[in-house]
Amino acid sequence: VQLQASGGGSVQPGGSLRLSCVASGMTFSIYTIGWYRQAPGKQRELVAYITKAGSTDYGDSVKGRFTISRDNAKNTVYLQMNSLKPEDTAVYYCNAVHTGYSSYWGQGTQVTVSS
Repeated sequence: VQLQASGGGSVQPGGSLRLSCVASGMTFSIYTIGWYRQAPGKQRELVAYITKAGSTDYGDSVKGRFTISRDNAKNTVYLQMNSLKPEDTAVYYCNAVHTGYSSYWGQGTQVTVSS
């Protein structure tokens, strides 16, 4: 099983990025996929998740700015990030979880928001 996160980079405040998490070696459609982030010196926090049914939820700090979606045909989850702020700077990780199965993590992608 592998989760490959990509799409990070450097952007100015107010800008946008789209992260992708591509899964392999698993029955992707049954998993809830989450995006987490970890800034230096801080604990990892949940950014957003999407269930196998397509239900979504977001951390309070990103509601209204970030959108999570999934394409089961491509084994991919996306995180569209708009109106980025310096406090969004972190390493972003994707996670796959399903009851009775192991939890899997991707390798992380760096997002830097700075002027």
